[in-house]
Amino acid sequence: MNIILFGPPGAGKGTQAKHLVKKLNGFQISTGDILRDEIRKDTTIGKRIINDMNDGKFVSDEIVNNLIKDIIFNPKKKNRLIFDGYPRSLSQAKNLNFLLEKSEQKIDLVFFLNVNKETIIKRIKKRKIEEKRSDDDLDTFIKRFDKYMKTTKPVLDFYSKNINFHEIDGTLEIDQITKKIDIFINV
Repeated sequence: MNIILFGPPGAGKGTQAKHLVKKLNGFQISTGDILRDEIRKDTTIGKRIINDMNDGKFVSDEIVNNLIKDIIFNPKKKNRLIFDGYPRSLSQAKNLNFLLEKSEQKIDLVFFLNVNKETIIKRIKKRKIEEKRSDDDLDTFIKRFDKYMKTTKPVLDFYSKNINFHEIDGTLEIDQITKKIDIFINV
């Protein structure tokens, strides 16, 4: 089963993805983690990523698409992909469909964790203290949140036409969101 989790930064995609990985014996494809790994390795791509993030921009589709391609074609991960934060643009969504089709896979479920900015700000402040995440600077976050909502709207529209698209109230407690997701997984 391949699943996409959408939601603005701080919506809880990572938490739900980790749950789904355990439940389905899947693989979390977190573009955030992949990008942070490139930064940690101090690669040329990592330096480009830092510049984009510090400017409140998303990393280019070209970089993200290339980093994700090998994962999709890994036979051990076939039909066990939990996408956390990808795709973020219409171009990425079309690329994902193309790669999945080429690897004889499809998206089974799409979840959108819909959360307002005020709730996210509270979560980011808490996460910054608890996890010490460098990408959680509040000003940078607000830029990323606004850009996410603008950039991802066409992607949500693209996927919302599918019968497997489900919007979930992301302001609920973590376990309540998990229960709602599990209803669709267990059908």
